[in-house]
Amino acid sequence: MTQPNLHPQPSATWAADATAHSNGKGRFGREVGYLLSGLPLGTAAFVLLVTGFALGAGTLILLFGVFVLGGTLSVARFFARVEAAQIAHATGRALPPPADGPRRGGWGLLADAQGWRDLVHAIVAFPVRVATFALTLVWLCAGLGGTTYGLWSWSIPRDEYDGWIDLAFGWSGTGADILGNTTAGLFFLLTSIPVIHGLALTQSGLGRVLLRGGRL
Repeated sequence: MTQPNLHPQPSATWAADATAHSNGKGRFGREVGYLLSGLPLGTAAFVLLVTGFALGAGTLILLFGVFVLGGTLSVARFFARVEAAQIAHATGRALPPPADGPRRGGWGLLADAQGWRDLVHAIVAFPVRVATFALTLVWLCAGLGGTTYGLWSWSIPRDEYDGWIDLAFGWSGTGADILGNTTAGLFFLLTSIPVIHGLALTQSGLGRVLLRGGRL
């Protein structure tokens, strides 16, 4: 009697990932969540890991520094697991499993190559996360705010100029102001899907390269 295969081959796993990725149901929402959550998670990782690395390196001459660096690498691996789970959820393609080495004590804690990769990722990815968070917020707010501008434009105090459309083209009047902002909002709204997708690919691609050495 043939036993069922309880451990599918990697090719089957990647095929399932590709199917989930091509399906794309709710992908836009997942990508938005991934990009907007990147800044708070990235900030926490950056602060904790840079502080831990600086403290550990500064006291490395003492035994205390070795364990601080080892603990810092463990924290880096935790944030890397969170990032890997987010990448899999947002893109539908799981990262390959990390190459776990044997656990060793003392100075062997510092020989964790995967932990160092995770530490580098947290530091390098931080400015990328800041940029992708800001651009995502700009595109979503400009798209939604612009297309609904005619509903709330009455609440904006007026001066001698009727908004940016008057300053840029000399078109004054409420109608021109609403038309200009609505047109701009439509531009951001219609381009939000490819822009958000590109930002998510950029951020997740950085994770694939730094966390798994480019193994796709």
